Amino acid sequence: MKHVLTVLLLVAFLLPMSAFAANSPSSFSAARALLSASSSPGNAYAAGVSVVLTAPVAGDFSAFGGSVVTAAKVSGDELLVAGSISSRAKISGDLRVIGGSINIGESVAGDLAAFGLSVYNAGRVAGSIFIIAANTTLTNGASGPVTIYGNNISLAGDFAGNVDIVASGRVTLAENTIIRGKLSYETPEKAGIPASAKILGGVSYTNASYLPDIGTSRILALVSVGFFLFVRILGALILAGLLAGLFPRLAEAVVERAYAERARSILLTMLLGFAILVAAPILILLLAVTFVGIGLALLLFLMYVSLVLFALLYAGILLGSMFARRFAKRETVLWRDGVFGMLALSLIALVPIIGPFIVFSLAVFSAGALLLIFFNFAFPHEDRTSEML
Repeated sequence: MKHVLTVLLLVAFLLPMSAFAANSPSSFSAARALLSASSSPGNAYAAGVSVVLTAPVAGDFSAFGGSVVTAAKVSGDELLVAGSISSRAKISGDLRVIGGSINIGESVAGDLAAFGLSVYNAGRVAGSIFIIAANTTLTNGASGPVTIYGNNISLAGDFAGNVDIVASGRVTLAENTIIRGKLSYETPEKAGIPASAKILGGVSYTNASYLPDIGTSRILALVSVGFFLFVRILGALILAGLLAGLFPRLAEAVVERAYAERARSILLTMLLGFAILVAAPILILLLAVTFVGIGLALLLFLMYVSLVLFALLYAGILLGSMFARRFAKRETVLWRDGVFGMLALSLIALVPIIGPFIVFSLAVFSAGALLLIFFNFAFPHEDRTSEML
């Protein structure tokens, strides 16, 4: 609940400042490289790849860009959103920053809310501080309470209120650091607190190991394997459905060879597929050891990978078409036959011993059937061979 409240506070800090701004004239400026050298009597808004403020602003100042530098006083609040942010002048109101690298060099009369990769604050903050960053450094303390979430955190100076820290890395205090409130921190190891540092409100340390234990690691491993299998099966279902839907005649030709041919022809087709799947890698290796055959070996390797992939996909289509002929009494191949067959084939593959054998048998038959179909297409002996494609 505490972490949820802090996030809600950050959202409140980052609310648009115009909702609280006075009815004063506002200026808007945008350019690729923007230099704001004219003072603004009211609120000022700027946007650009590079934004530099060199004139004072009587109201609020908001800037959005790749790089933002403020070198003039802002009498109101300041909102900066950029990849690189450098605040080099005093701010009379609150400061809200979102960026990659954040550098604050002067005092802030209000509150400070920052969200970024790295935050370096050398100015004195009169209000509260709320920071979420990978690395945070405060060198001049704070007059209000401090809340920091991050990795490595370094503190120095005089802190008038409580300091709450949640970190996944190290927390260090510089020499002569003074915390007049309570220091509460949650890290994997205790903070580096020198003997010269003073913590008047006491220290509360909570050990928090962010490395998963054995049980959690096993759960994460199972979840990862399950997600991988789900993605693999989903991809296979989509590909099988596409092949069955886009090339139904080719799928019907493969299925027809399984139904119309005699047992001897089916066995020879499986032997052909098995021989190609086994002999092709040996031929590729023999060609790869010679300088002249490297290019041919690469081409054959790509063809071999494609054959294996299509053999597995058409094994699923073949299985789905067999179910369609058996139960739906339908000989035409539809896209849903490929999806259903591939799903059934994926489930069969999970059965020990028998499952992989069935998948392998269907795959070698599909490989042999595809080779015969493409051979007949390249060297036609029948008038209808081209219709298969």
